[in-house]
Amino acid sequence: MSTLHSKIQELASEFAISVLDAVRSASLGDILGESTAGAARGVPGQPKAADRGEARVARASRSIGRLKRRSAEDIADALGSVVALLKKNKTGLRAEQIREQLAMQAKEMPRVLKEGLAKRSLRSKGRKRATTYFAA
Repeated sequence: MSTLHSKIQELASEFAISVLDAVRSASLGDILGESTAGAARGVPGQPKAADRGEARVARASRSIGRLKRRSAEDIADALGSVVALLKKNKTGLRAEQIREQLAMQAKEMPRVLKEGLAKRSLRSKGRKRATTYFAA
């Protein structure tokens, strides 16, 4: 049994060394092409080849890092648009729905909603993700 174990260990070591040599000798373009090739073959959970470029653009434009510092006027403008939207929807909207309809980032919402509740221009009902916001 020990000879089988040592043989398997030797083969695994040789395999790992040959894979590392192949990766080291390949160009970055080859490596990136191979890592995204699974999407072209239809690997579950991976975007299709045509969607990859669009997804990259969407991710890049959506957010990179922190938000830029917003002034009080910026927050007031965002709150004004949230209040206007909620006045159109008498049944109220959840934060996710507000964000989608106003094309805002998820990071922008908490401050705007908190300001609206503090200034009493918004009222809320519910808890956590089930919170529904209404125009006051």
